[in-house]
Amino acid sequence: MKTIGLIGGLSWESTASYYRLLNQGVKKHLGGLHSARILLNSLDFAEIEQMQAAGLWHEAAIELGQAALRLERIGADCILICSNTMHKVADEVESLLNVPLLHIADATGAPMQKNGITTAGLIGTRFTMEEDFYRGRLTSRFNLDCIVPEPDDRQIIDRVIFSELCRGIIKDDSRARYRRIVNTLADRGAEAVILGCTEIGLLITAADCQVPLYDTTELHVEQALHFMLRDKLSTH
Repeated sequence: MKTIGLIGGLSWESTASYYRLLNQGVKKHLGGLHSARILLNSLDFAEIEQMQAAGLWHEAAIELGQAALRLERIGADCILICSNTMHKVADEVESLLNVPLLHIADATGAPMQKNGITTAGLIGTRFTMEEDFYRGRLTSRFNLDCIVPEPDDRQIIDRVIFSELCRGIIKDDSRARYRRIVNTLADRGAEAVILGCTEIGLLITAADCQVPLYDTTELHVEQALHFMLRDKLSTH
C-alpha cells in the first residue's frame, strides 16, 4: 500500500472527512483490520484564510509548498491538498515535488465526463466559483461547462462556508438555502452540481436535490484510494 500525504486543516472539519473516508475505503477494499497509510500536515486555517482574503496567493503557495515538501521528505508517495480553493496554488506546489499531486478537479471531472455530463452547476467559495483556476481546468480537460449561482446566491454560499461549515456549524436554514440554489442551477440547465468545497458535503446530500451531486471530497478520496491500492488490488 502506498502512503498518502494530506495537506489538511483547510478546514480541519473536512480533513476529518478525508481521514475517515480513506480508512473506510481501505477497509472496504482489503477487509480485516486494514487501515490507510496516511501522513497528515495540518495547517492553521486562520493564517491561510487571511492570505486568501488579502490576495496573498504566492505566500500561500509557499506555505503549502513547504507543507508538501515535508510530507514528501518523510515518505508520502503522493500529495493531496484537502481543499478546492487552495488548488489555486496547486501548480506552484506541484512544481516543487518529485511525487504526484492528485488534483481535486481531475478527480471530479473524470467521472463526470465518463457519465456524459457536459453542463454542471458549481458551488464553492467565491474564489472557486468566480475565478478560472478550477472551472478552466474542468473545461479544458473534461469539456465541462460550469454554471455558477447569481451574485447574491454566491454570497450566501461563501458566507455559509466560512462562517458556519468551517466552524462545524450545521444549520437547517442554510441547508434549505443551499437546496434552493442547487435546484435553481438545475432549472438553468445544470445536469449535475459539483460540491466544489470540501465542507459542503457536511451540509447537503443527494437526497436534498433534484439533480446528481458530485461531492469533491468523496471523489478526491476515490482518486487517492486508486493510487494507493493499485498495486495491492492487482495481486488479489
